[in-house]
Formats: sequence, C-alpha cells, structure tokens
Amino acid sequence: MDKELKILVDSEKLIARIKELADEINGYYEKNYGLNEELTIVCVLKGAVMFFAELSKYLNMPTCMEFVSLSSYGAGEKSSGKVSALNLSLPPLENKNVLVVEDIMDTGLTLKFLLDFMKTKCKAKDVKLAVMCDKKCARKYDISPDFYAIDVDDKFIVGFGLDYNENYRNIPYIGYFE
Repeated sequence: MDKELKILVDSEKLIARIKELADEINGYYEKNYGLNEELTIVCVLKGAVMFFAELSKYLNMPTCMEFVSLSSYGAGEKSSGKVSALNLSLPPLENKNVLVVEDIMDTGLTLKFLLDFMKTKCKAKDVKLAVMCDKKCARKYDISPDFYAIDVDDKFIVGFGLDYNENYRNIPYIGYFE
C-alpha cells in the first residue's frame, strides 16, 4: 500500500483492553459454569492468532486450544461474500463450552457460518464469540459478538494479526492506512 500507516490503538492500550476482556469472559464462565469446567477456545486462523494467544494468557479456567481456518476475503480489502472452509477439523465438542476467538467482525458472514457450525454440527453446549475488533458499520448479518475488545469505524485496519495481502500481521498495535 502506498498510504501512510497510522496508529489506531497502541500496543499498551490494546494489551490492557485484552486483559479487561479476559476478566469479562472469566466473569461470564465463573457465573454460569464455575471456573473448574473446561473451555474449548477456537482460534480462527490466521488473523486471530495474536489476539488468541494474548487473551488465553488471562483466562482462569482450564482451556483446550483448537484452530480452524476460514476465509471470506481472498487478497482484497472487502469480503468476497462467500465463506471458504479451509480447515474445520475439530475434536468432538458435543456438550462442551466453546469460545470462538476472531480478529475482526465486520459483515458477520464468516462468524455466522462458524457459529452455526459449532451449534448444529458440533452440538456444543454453549458457544460464545470473542472478537478483537467489532466493525459494526459493516454488519450485514444479524449477529453480534458476546465479547469484544474495541470498536472500529470504517477504516481498513492492520496489525496484531490483521493483514493486508498477508502483510502487517506482526505489527504490535492496530493501525490503519490514511
């Protein structure tokens, strides 16, 4: 990209917010299931991996980590409108608590697909969604995250796992191009 990269959320504020988000998630599971019941956390690759790793450090219950790979973007800045299930290999999740962890929720297409899959095909007991960035202005499906770290407006963002053509994932903050 030929545009200048600006900081939207610096690293310090992002990590602090992720810790707060973990407290919210811990509170939900403690209230509803106690902190001794196992939670399966499912990372949507590749974008959520940094958020997933950071968030999981602060969860207080026993966790089982799993990974899936979906795509609705390809190489562009906008959703293609179709979900490609690149890898949905998961262990049995029937009657388990599942927390899906994603980098960004924009149109809601990918996450609607994945949450429906977890509920109907996997028959998970409780399926919740945690996203790093909630981009409500782009929503096309009636779906909202149960937990989210930050709201973002109509900017194309990168960093902390978010990419543009597979680049910028390693930036330790969330930035945007101006």
